[in-house]
Order: sequence, then structure tokens, then C-alpha cells
Amino acid sequence: MPSDPMWAVVMFDLPTQTKTQRRNYTKFRNLILDLGFCQMQYSVYQKYCISGPLPDSTVKEIKAGVPPQGHVRIMHVTDRQWAATICFSNATEETPEETPTQLAFF
Repeated sequence: MPSDPMWAVVMFDLPTQTKTQRRNYTKFRNLILDLGFCQMQYSVYQKYCISGPLPDSTVKEIKAGVPPQGHVRIMHVTDRQWAATICFSNATEETPEETPTQLAFF
């Protein structure tokens, strides 16, 4: 039985003092983008997962891409929790991102 849809949120704090660290940061950020995540805020990325939590293979890819001294956290949020979030931009309340619609192929 398939799981309920969820949102995966990846949050990270990576060092960027040296040229090598900045290169590692860019490499990790590109990995996250290549895996289908979209930026919510600086160092916070989200992805809608129609079939439940992220697959183990995706988690392993993220884990393998974490640079030295990097801190990464993956959190899963249900659709209901996501819809209940309160967002502000420039002190103005905004609605959270809509749940993507599933594509239909005929």
C-alpha cells in the first residue's frame, strides 16, 4: 500500500570560508537541485514526494554528498502540516506553496 504524499525538507549549514569549502558548498547545492529540490530559503530546500518519504537511495546520495564539517538535516512533513504553515515575506503573510498536481498521461 503506498504511503501518503509528503514534503521533504533539506536544511544544511556548510562552511564557506575557503575556496575549497565554497566549491564543496556549490557541489552539494547542485546535487540537491539535481535531485529535484527547490529553494525555500537560504540553505533550505523542499521537494514534494507523491509516494511518501524520500527513497533510501536519495537519502544515501545526499549523505554521500555532505562535505567535511557540513551539517545536513532531512525532515518529512505531511500535506496537512505543510498547508498549516504560516509564511511571511516583508512582514506580509503569504500562503504556502500549493501541492503540485499529478500529471495524467493518456
